[in-house]
Amino acid sequence: MTDTVAQIKERLSIQDALAPYVRLTRAGKSLRGLCPFHKEKTPSFHVSPERGSWHCFGCGLGGDAFSFVEKIEGVDFKGAMKILADKAGVRIEYAGGDASKEAASKQERLRAVMARAEQFYVSHLSGTAAETYAKKRGLTKESISVWRLGYAPDAWRTLLEALTAEGFSIPELLAAGLIKEADGKPGTYYDRFRNRLMFPIRDSVGRVVAFTGRTLAVDELAKYLNSPETDLFHKSDILFGMNIAKDAIRARGYTMLVEGQIDVLLAHQSGFKNAVALSGTALSERHLGLMKRYSENLMLVLDADPAGLKATARSAATALQMGLHVKAAQLPMGKDPADLISEDPQEFSKRILAAKPIVEFFLEELAQRESNPHRLLRTAEGVVLPLIAAIPSPMEREHFVQAAARSLGLSGEAIRESLKRLPKQSFTENGATHQTFPKDALRSPRELRSEQLFAVLHAYPNSPLAERVKSEYCRITEAQELPLVTLPESALFYAEQMFGEGPGAEAADELLHAFEEAVIREAYQEAVRNLRRAESSGDTAAIKIAQANCAKLAARLAAFNH
Repeated sequence: MTDTVAQIKERLSIQDALAPYVRLTRAGKSLRGLCPFHKEKTPSFHVSPERGSWHCFGCGLGGDAFSFVEKIEGVDFKGAMKILADKAGVRIEYAGGDASKEAASKQERLRAVMARAEQFYVSHLSGTAAETYAKKRGLTKESISVWRLGYAPDAWRTLLEALTAEGFSIPELLAAGLIKEADGKPGTYYDRFRNRLMFPIRDSVGRVVAFTGRTLAVDELAKYLNSPETDLFHKSDILFGMNIAKDAIRARGYTMLVEGQIDVLLAHQSGFKNAVALSGTALSERHLGLMKRYSENLMLVLDADPAGLKATARSAATALQMGLHVKAAQLPMGKDPADLISEDPQEFSKRILAAKPIVEFFLEELAQRESNPHRLLRTAEGVVLPLIAAIPSPMEREHFVQAAARSLGLSGEAIRESLKRLPKQSFTENGATHQTFPKDALRSPRELRSEQLFAVLHAYPNSPLAERVKSEYCRITEAQELPLVTLPESALFYAEQMFGEGPGAEAADELLHAFEEAVIREAYQEAVRNLRRAESSGDTAAIKIAQANCAKLAARLAAFNH
C-alpha cells in the first residue's frame, strides 16, 4: 500500500490532483486559489508544489492530495487512493495475498453488476407508466436523464435473465441485492424490483450502490422499496443526491435535508441543488459526519404532518449534538416539499428564505398547533427543551433559553431549572473537524516568533536569509546549535507568503527584532518572579542578585524600544 501511495505521488503532482476542484494561480513560491471548503471572495487557499501540500488560512484546513480528495469527495483514505490512482494511471496492488485480491475483485464485480443494472433500468423507461408518473410529478426530461431514472419491468425474471446471459452469476446478483430467493423454493430466484420507477442511489463519488423503486401498482403495499444492505450499500453512510449536491452545499453554505427522492429531484430542478435525502433509515451520526465535510449548517425541510415533525425533532437533536447549526422551514399542513415545489416554486423559495433556527421553529409551530397554555408547556418541555439541551455551545444555549422564556411567558430561570431535570445526554463530535488559530492564544510571543523563524529556515534552506536567521537566533538565545522542531504546514505557507521568492538576507530582520524583544521580556518576567520568591523567603543575598538582574533586563527592554 505504501509503495502505491509513493507511486501516485511520484506520477501525479498536487496541482494536477487539485486542478479539477480549484483554479490555482502563482503567488510567490506557492499557488493560490479560492478555498472549496468555505465561502470566500479573497483567495486564502495555498498549495506548495515543492512539498506536495495545501493549506487554507481562512478555515485552517490543510494536508496532502489524499486528505484533500477525502474531504472534497467524502470518501475514506482507500477511496481517495482509488480516485488518485485512476488519475495517475497506477494499478493498486493489495497486500495480504490472494484473500485480499479476491475481496477486491468481488467488490469490483459488484460495482460492475450495479452499473449494468442501472443501464438495464434506464433502457426500459421510455414510453412506460414509470416515465408518465415521473413527468406527472413535475420532473423534466433533463432531470430524468441527469438522475438516470429507470423502469423495472412488470415481470418476475427479466433483469435476472438479462444479466446472467451477460456472465454475471446468481451469487453476484444476490450479493448486489438485485434478486431474491423464493420462499419455500430453494434455488428459485426472481427480480427484487418489479413494475417500479427506479432511482439509482450513489455514493459520494457517484458510483451506483443501491436502488429505490417507487411502485406503479395501486394495490402494492410497499410504496417505496429499497435495496437491502450489501457490501456496497450501508444505509447509515449514504445520502441520496450527495454526489451531485456537495458542490452546491459548499457554495450555499448549508445542506438541505428533504424527505425522499422526488423531493430531492424537484428541489434541484427549482434551483436548490444542495438538497439530499435519506435512504430508508433514520438520520445517523455518520450521515451528519458526511454533511459536516461540506458545511456545518443543516436545514430540515421535512413533511408538515405529525410524523414529519417528529422526524424533524429527532433529526435536529442528533444534528445539534454533533455541533451542526440547524434550521427548519415551515411547510403548509399536509404538503411535502415535492407538492409545494410542483404547485408553487416561488412559495417554496420564500419558505426556505424564512427558515428559522430549530428551537424557534418548534416554539412557533407548537404555539400554532396547541391553544391550551398548559398543554403547550407540557409539549414544549418534551420537544423544545431537549433541543436546547443538545446545543454544545453555552452561549447559543443561553440565547435559546431566553427565546423559549419569551415565547412561553416564563422566566429564564424556570427554563434553566427544567433543563437541569432532563436526562443527561452525551454529546459526540464525529465527522470532519479541524483546529484553527485560537490555539495560538495559548502560546507565548516568544514561541510564536520562534516558530516563524524556524519556518523561514525550512522554507529557504541554504540561503543568505537562512544563514542570518540561524546566526541571529543563536546570538539572541545564546544557543550553541538550533533545536530540532516539527513545524505545521501552516507555518511554512505563512513564511512563503510573507517573504516571497528569493528574499534578501535582511528580509527577516523585523521578525528577528520582535523575537529578541519577546526573549528579553520573557527573561524579565522570570526575573521579577525570582525577586518575589527571594523577598518571600527573606534571603537578602538572593534579593540583591534578583534586583540587579531585574534592573539589567529592564534597561535592555527600555533601550530595545528606543
